[in-house]
Amino acid sequence: MDNLFEGLISGGGIFANKEVLRPTYIPEKLPHRTEQIKGLADILSAALKGETPSNILIYGKTGTGKTSTVKYVSNELEEMARKRGSNCSLLYINSEVFDTQYRIFAYLARVFNKRVPMIGWPTDMVYSEFKKGIDAEERCVIVVLDEVDKLASKGDEALYNLSRINGELNNARVSLIGISNDLTFTDLLDPRVQSSLGEEEIIFSPYNAEQLKDILYARVEKAFNDSVLGDAVIPLCAALAASEHGDARRALDLLRVSGEIAERSGSKKVSEEHVRLASEKLEVNRVAEVVKTLPLQSKIVLSSVLVLSRERNKRRFSSGEVYNMYRKLCNQLGMDALTQRRVTDFVSELDILGLINAVIVSRGRYGRTKEISLSVPEESVQPVLLEDYKLKAISSIRVRTQMTF
Repeated sequence: MDNLFEGLISGGGIFANKEVLRPTYIPEKLPHRTEQIKGLADILSAALKGETPSNILIYGKTGTGKTSTVKYVSNELEEMARKRGSNCSLLYINSEVFDTQYRIFAYLARVFNKRVPMIGWPTDMVYSEFKKGIDAEERCVIVVLDEVDKLASKGDEALYNLSRINGELNNARVSLIGISNDLTFTDLLDPRVQSSLGEEEIIFSPYNAEQLKDILYARVEKAFNDSVLGDAVIPLCAALAASEHGDARRALDLLRVSGEIAERSGSKKVSEEHVRLASEKLEVNRVAEVVKTLPLQSKIVLSSVLVLSRERNKRRFSSGEVYNMYRKLCNQLGMDALTQRRVTDFVSELDILGLINAVIVSRGRYGRTKEISLSVPEESVQPVLLEDYKLKAISSIRVRTQMTF
């Protein structure tokens, strides 16, 4: 009997190197990011001169090349540092993983050969060990905090200490690069942290369809075998991704998944139909991933819209209706409800993410109100929300139609 995987690994003739289409792949050139690359290099070049580079905040929507650009410039900087004999390095930290002051300093202490446990010590002791480790020799260390807003949402102590640490060091110098999708996250920070962290700012604007086509064409030669892509495939991938905030990651995923669907179906070419099937598949995955990573309060607001959509025979609800349901759910969960103004902010964020649709409508002499509706299928949201054990109690709420959430 043939092995189960025999026909699955023999190769369908579509891909030459699929990894080239992954967001983690750093190409030799980054199309349409010359200005940002130069700006970042200008600032970081101070490290090669024995100076301390300014702290940098990098803003831009998902898929605009922020992380790729930083890693590209990092590789160039470290290569030049080796040539010049400079003790200069960059440390990349994902703030979704290392999301507390303790975890950040424990990780950094370990990088500099300090045996610090990931739990159990007082935070000031961990910070002290990190300082001893980094200050053991003369060097410049640039700490890159990706998704820095996730760290800031839990308090700004880590950012405060890192942005002020040079005053406590004798030999080493530390600079910060914060990467964020959220242009407003610094509003959460202490003014002293704001001023020291955001000494320089670099903005990454979304890609348009033509730019996305250039990005895809730059990878096609390495990613695919010859003559396997239909003429409409790359323009369609670029157009679909451009319509969703100019996301290069989305465009690359579309192209990769289109090739996978073609390969699994036994097709010798990737067609426009494969792209449309890939778009449907990725949309379901995207919604699940976005919902999964929402803060708890955002999940409760989204749950409020979902419960209302099942409770009432209509699709749109006023902001007042959503807030009243939100308060009801908070009570059910044993949590304090936030103010209506704060909940309105969460509604706007969910609207930006494409999970709900919030539009301002006029009611004549009664003024204007915001009408809110769910803009993704219920069945793609509900299971993901209920994966959060903190929201389990919501499932016991019975609506008037005798359905449960």
